[in-house]
Formats: sequence, structure tokens, C-alpha cells
Amino acid sequence: MKERKKYITLADLKKEAFKRPGVKKAYDDLEFEFRIIRALIDARSKKNLTQKELAQKIGVDQSALARFESGRINPTLSFLQKVTSGLGLKLIVK
Repeated sequence: MKERKKYITLADLKKEAFKRPGVKKAYDDLEFEFRIIRALIDARSKKNLTQKELAQKIGVDQSALARFESGRINPTLSFLQKVTSGLGLKLIVK
């Protein structure tokens, strides 16, 4: 008889992970970066642009934009400027 897989919610996974030393701090350290990424993904979606369309508009490969949106790369300010400009937004660093 096959054993049924047990599924866990994201909230429960985070709760368990945060019990490990350093995990909560690492998560908190990345929060700012992920808020920026989420805001730009939301802006792209609101403009009904696919990753491919935005990438073509700003002159980068779709795969580079995908890596940025997934948080797998640490983008340069130049890259962020391209993305924000392509979305009709203005990047302001304070």
C-alpha cells in the first residue's frame, strides 16, 4: 500500500524553519529585497506585460528578468533602473 504524502502549509513551514538558529535573521535580512521585487512584479502584472515583453522592451534576456524576479540574482542599480523605466516608474534611491 502506498503511503500518502503529507503536505505542510507555507505558514507552518516558516514557523518550523524559524526555530532553526539564523533562519529568521536571514529571512528578515532579505525582506527589503523581496518587497522591491514583489512591487515590480505587481507593476508588471498591472500593465499586463509578460516577462518576455518587458525583457524585450528593456533590452535584456527574459531569463535575466526571470532570475531577478525569483530573487536568484543580486541586481545592479543599472538593472533596476532598466526595469523601473520599462514599467514607466522612476527609481529613487535615498
